[in-house]
Amino acid sequence: QLQLVESGGGLVQPGGSLRLSCVASGFTLDYYAITWFRQAPRKEREGVSGISRSGSRTNYADSVKGRFTISRDNAKNTVYLQMNGLKPEDTAIYFCAARWKFEDGLAAFEIKDYDYWGQGTQVTVSS
Repeated sequence: QLQLVESGGGLVQPGGSLRLSCVASGFTLDYYAITWFRQAPRKEREGVSGISRSGSRTNYADSVKGRFTISRDNAKNTVYLQMNGLKPEDTAIYFCAARWKFEDGLAAFEIKDYDYWGQGTQVTVSS
């Protein structure tokens, strides 16, 4: 079964940190660009951060630049999202998504372009 599984979410106070993980099973992530999306209540899903196949290229939404760091370990078939300086507005369900890429580039934050999605992990930032 081909799937992505996220973990690492939880309840954290403002200013705190969490590290999300996205593990692939049934396929290798080596040929996939990965993007983290999030969806807050009553809001559309939005792209947060992306990483290329090799990890050499990354991008971030303006709202998380300087606070979030995306990385990957292809040997472990895993992508991470380190989130520091969390704010209440970061509260959302976080999803990872994989898009097959012929070249080592980033995938756009276009929901329809992705091949696989995880089920999501809840992040709540509250005092």
